[in-house]
Amino acid sequence: MPQVVLASGNPGKIKEFSELLAPLDLEILPQSLFDTPEAEETGLSFVENAILKARNAAEHSQRPALADDSGLEVDALNGAPGIYSARYAGEHATDALNNQKLLEALKDIPAHKRTARFRCVLVYLRHANDPSPVIAEGTWEGCVSHSLEGEQGFGYDPLFYIPALKCTAAQLLPAEKRQYSHRSQALQRLLETLKKITR
Repeated sequence: MPQVVLASGNPGKIKEFSELLAPLDLEILPQSLFDTPEAEETGLSFVENAILKARNAAEHSQRPALADDSGLEVDALNGAPGIYSARYAGEHATDALNNQKLLEALKDIPAHKRTARFRCVLVYLRHANDPSPVIAEGTWEGCVSHSLEGEQGFGYDPLFYIPALKCTAAQLLPAEKRQYSHRSQALQRLLETLKKITR
């Protein structure tokens, strides 16, 4: 079974990617297996950061690599926190601190102006010097709630309200979330492309 290294050590992500890419018969391995240091996310976009992470993982593992960069874009904040979503409240911020900072930033913004979306960019590299990365993107539209709701998920999920579903992302079961999420959409698009190039 061909191996692909995921530029993450997050067990939840490894499981999610493995399930969604199952049709390709790939073994998804965490970069931590290869003592891969975290990549410096110096890019100015999700695409640039995902490429940096994938290239770093491919270099250290000597295998094809897959990376994602994703975050929350809030229209009233000109797209923030965006690429800084994971470290919005500081370099070692927790989900709770990030959510607290977001609520504070939006405290005077009325409900109808709290539109937002989750964006995910996935990058697949055949090798570290691959000149033509495969890039797939997905978005999930919603808005930022005034309070935290739900126990599922992570990150900004308890604040990300989906009007069509009348709940936050953190109130969806994992299987439900996979139907709608930005990462699932990007993975489906990546899957279609990889099916063509790995035949």
